[in-house]
Amino acid sequence: MTYAPFEITGLDRASRWLVTCDHAANTVPAFVNGGDLGLAPCDMERHIAYDVGAAGVSRALADALGCPAILSNFSRLVIDPNRGEDDPTLLMKLYDGTIIPANRHAGRDELEMRLNRCYRPYHTALAELAARRDDTVIVSVHSFTPQLQGRPPRPWHVGVLYAADTRFARPLLARLRAEPDLCVGENEPYGGHLPGDAIARHAIAWERLNALIEVRNDLIATTSQQIAWADRLAPILQQALADTGQ
Repeated sequence: MTYAPFEITGLDRASRWLVTCDHAANTVPAFVNGGDLGLAPCDMERHIAYDVGAAGVSRALADALGCPAILSNFSRLVIDPNRGEDDPTLLMKLYDGTIIPANRHAGRDELEMRLNRCYRPYHTALAELAARRDDTVIVSVHSFTPQLQGRPPRPWHVGVLYAADTRFARPLLARLRAEPDLCVGENEPYGGHLPGDAIARHAIAWERLNALIEVRNDLIATTSQQIAWADRLAPILQQALADTGQ
């Protein structure tokens, strides 16, 4: 079977919403070190390799919003699509205390090959989807681990990340904070966006409304949890969009 670096669901849906999942899979294509980064299988199931549970939430959220979704089909350790091409962490050699053997000595030629076969096709497809309408709203779905090695536990259930563009993030935060059982992070567990990342490239550069949502991955470990979170987030997103008046 021919390798495809991304998956699109709901391509025929005409909604202004677009769901993206940059870290959907832990796939290592065969052309990358024979399909093996040199990590133990248990490490490839951890947050260092992909955003656990985010793909299921993305598919279910796209269904709930009646919109398309695009999901990557390569591990963030192969190459990180949520980084600019000049970002030094584009090809990670060490992540959360774990050395990535197949990346340790990877040079410019290897990086360029992964850009051409994984990263650039994903971004080209994302750009085409986003450009289908003038009023596209991008929702980028991610997940985070409850605790990094040697760091304190993270209390947030869900977080919203933003940088300069707060048009959608602010009303979304307000709607999420109105949920009495949620601990909501504002630019938590990470701060804002990175220059050249996926939101900067496909939303901010085009002045598209956008939000990057982070869900703690122990809350979306099962299919039923993923669907439940998607069903919960969909009306909140719709209400927040209405609050923008755009």
